[in-house]
Amino acid sequence: MERIDQLVTSLQPYRKALTEHTLYKNLSSIADIRTFMEGHVYAVWDFMSLLKALQQKLTCLSTPWTPSQNPETARFINEIVLGEESDLSVEGKSMSHFEMYLEAMQQVNANTSTIQNFILSLEKGQPIHSSIDALAIAEGIKDFMRYTFSIIEDGKAHKIAAAFTFGREDVIPDMFLKIVEESGNESAYHKLTYYLNRHIELDGDEHGPLSLQMVEQLCGESEKKWEEATIIAQEALTKRIMLWDTLNEEIQKRKEVLAS
Repeated sequence: MERIDQLVTSLQPYRKALTEHTLYKNLSSIADIRTFMEGHVYAVWDFMSLLKALQQKLTCLSTPWTPSQNPETARFINEIVLGEESDLSVEGKSMSHFEMYLEAMQQVNANTSTIQNFILSLEKGQPIHSSIDALAIAEGIKDFMRYTFSIIEDGKAHKIAAAFTFGREDVIPDMFLKIVEESGNESAYHKLTYYLNRHIELDGDEHGPLSLQMVEQLCGESEKKWEEATIIAQEALTKRIMLWDTLNEEIQKRKEVLAS
């Protein structure tokens, strides 16, 4: 069995836990979707930092320019960046997926002020970790972001690629399909449905398979890199499960408040 196949096989219990998570069954109303999005938006945002870290590692972003050592991987990363930073919205406008998500949040009257103020603090030069600490959101969401930036700060391309591929790109189609299936009443939040379908289309058909190739190329014949990539992949999926636990708890808390 190829090393990449072994890695994927080792992740099956984690993927099963994600695809069978009780969160999906609780996405049954616009209010549930609203609560979910207010927490999930931080994962939508910090995905871009993982991607940009890979772009920095695998392409040349400085001057004078020098050729990439692996043009195929560089092309893959640049294609992802193109789609994530300047895809076409449901109205045909150039827009990042993060901005699409904010528009979808606004369509269901979700609160976007907290995430927008967070972005403003970063634009003003505030350090990432102190900005995360200052957020008035669930600790589980903060922990998810802290893990993302710990991988970025470690600075090893194969580890970043493992978190990106298995914690994000490789699992997104499964998770988002579940959300679309379970949430219902799609016409009321067609911008979210459009966003989810774009991920299903891109990640399932294009980005997912290419990201597996990227991990293979970055790990190569190094036993240590394969071991580290496996650990990171398992950790990233565990963090994703914990994020889903947190968002599910937030939805349940809101329902309990309404019922009291």
